[in-house]
Amino acid sequence: MSSRYPLLFSPLQIGSVRLKNRVIMGSMHTGLEEAADGFTRLARFYVERAKGGVGMIITGGINPNEEAGAGAKLTNAEEVEEHRGVTRAVHAADPQVKICMQILHAGPLARISDCVAPSAVRSRIAQFEPVELTEEGIEKQISDFANCARLAKSAGYDGVEIIGSAGYLISTFLVEKTNLRTDRWGGAFENRMRFPVEVVRRVREAVGPDLLVIFRVAAMDMLQGGLAWDEVIALGRALEGAGVSMISTHFAWHEAEVPTIATMVPRAAFTQVTGRLRRALSVPLITSNRINMPDVAESVLARGDADMVSMARPMLADPDLVLKAQEGREDQINTCIACNQACLDHTFVGKLTSCLVNPRACHETELNYEPATVRKRIAVVGAGPAGLAFATIAAQRGHDVVLFEAGAEIGGQFNLAKRIPGKEEFHETLRYFSRMIELLGVELRLNATVHAEALRNQGFDEVIVATGIEPRMPGIEGIGHPKAVTYVDAILGRCKVGQKVAIVGAGGIGFDVAELITHSGPSGAVDIDVFAKEWGVDFKNHPRGGVTGVKPQVVSSGREVILMQRKSDRPGRNLGRTTGWTHRLALQRRGVQMLSGVEYLKIDDAGLHVRIHDDDVLFDVDTVIVCAGQVPARGLYDDLVVTGAKAALIGGAFEALELDAKRAIDQASRLAAVI
Repeated sequence: MSSRYPLLFSPLQIGSVRLKNRVIMGSMHTGLEEAADGFTRLARFYVERAKGGVGMIITGGINPNEEAGAGAKLTNAEEVEEHRGVTRAVHAADPQVKICMQILHAGPLARISDCVAPSAVRSRIAQFEPVELTEEGIEKQISDFANCARLAKSAGYDGVEIIGSAGYLISTFLVEKTNLRTDRWGGAFENRMRFPVEVVRRVREAVGPDLLVIFRVAAMDMLQGGLAWDEVIALGRALEGAGVSMISTHFAWHEAEVPTIATMVPRAAFTQVTGRLRRALSVPLITSNRINMPDVAESVLARGDADMVSMARPMLADPDLVLKAQEGREDQINTCIACNQACLDHTFVGKLTSCLVNPRACHETELNYEPATVRKRIAVVGAGPAGLAFATIAAQRGHDVVLFEAGAEIGGQFNLAKRIPGKEEFHETLRYFSRMIELLGVELRLNATVHAEALRNQGFDEVIVATGIEPRMPGIEGIGHPKAVTYVDAILGRCKVGQKVAIVGAGGIGFDVAELITHSGPSGAVDIDVFAKEWGVDFKNHPRGGVTGVKPQVVSSGREVILMQRKSDRPGRNLGRTTGWTHRLALQRRGVQMLSGVEYLKIDDAGLHVRIHDDDVLFDVDTVIVCAGQVPARGLYDDLVVTGAKAALIGGAFEALELDAKRAIDQASRLAAVI
């Protein structure tokens, strides 16, 4: 047991099942479930996490029938054999690690035209209006849950998790707005909770007394008119009576307008809700959401907020997170920064899940960092995300790496990102890379501007150019006027930003700048009370859904800001699928005006002159912040090619259409794996 984390590494006995520690790898659909040879790859994925020290793994959602959606399902003996390969591999890797299969019925969120629900109420984020279940249809769904659980047991799983939250089928029975029935399955809460309770009862009958049966409940669903607190408690107690082993708390439906997993959410922001529920129930409780480091998990347990801590995305970022914590190597943890760019953003558009800071996630059978057969002396120029990833992986493989950085610190564009309120987690990635540079023996040369001929003369076998990007300055008349500043100068505080501001360019950088200059209060991690105030969450009184009747309070610097773009589509359209709406909504609440189809005419003492839909408009602003894209900084590469040096481009220097750390780190990692 780790002396630093005595609670985290204490065992937990649940009936006949003993969990070796209090860390769960929470459920996350990877896309491997439906991929070619996917279950073989899935087994490798889970085995690495089992070897990395977790006490229990909960798989991505598996459908109990055809109506549940188009994903992987478990309905027959042939499918059992696929799953058995996963459970055998995990148990062989560490017999103490338990693995449970999540049973997920998407209900009205299933992307099929004949999706089902208690009532024909279409979610605002769904593709189709669901078919209202008949009495016979309800009985079929319950039977299919039980059958799926029975098959999971025969496949070697140690338990099942039934997801009853997020706007999926079970949760839509619980909430009045989606359950309009007047029969025994609707109306009073006793009737509305009949479906989940009956599912659990029948599942328990199907699997016997020893298999773990976990139910995931929306302890605070973030819906106007959602579940009341007494209803959450009543449901929990009824589930206990029906035979659950544990209850896992979830927060928010997918359609809720409160962020719960984005990097702007304070760490462990919702565990207090789990703690409150834990005091009302007798079975062990699992908590989750924005718990990404062992000290955060330990503090959650120490407060009595939960019996176990679930971390899903952090296990994508670093499969050895738990092992590193146990061995006192926390500074080597590759921390999840909650960006969602390669995980949930991929999941919700049907792409294979991975991780921005760890491209090996879900690619364990194809992307490996084996010892190099020939040791090379490699120069890496530029210590941004791409250069850092390449340098550390190449050194890990045994190459002799010298990393040149023109600035005084590593990080590149991450040094801008970490200054944006809500993106403070980027500090963690730089901490990780800094430590890896030390451990792997990368020779780091800061404040080092290098030239092609000098590199050629130093005898490097390869030169990797990761010099990043330069801000693009558009050809607007008056672009050199004192009112016009670059986004780099604005973010770094190298210029004064006035009270009335126009932001030219509404891509990711434009939104980041708008967030920075409209933010009120000190920099640093967001306080839970401030977060609750800004998003209209009442943790203390817990009205229905946690939000009913609570008006979000604007927390703003008071600046007048106009965010504009040349494109005619909606500003922010290309932001992340799972986080973009939060940025748009937060800025709109602060009064930021967003304009499309803008033609920039000139900047002068009067302000910014533009043309919008054939109308000439003058914006009387003090400052014009230019966020008009980037161009690759590849002059060094061109010079190297002339000298005949062996060189390669990665990251923004390779392509700078949009700042994309996900692509940069992935590209760098794959090149470093084979060089």
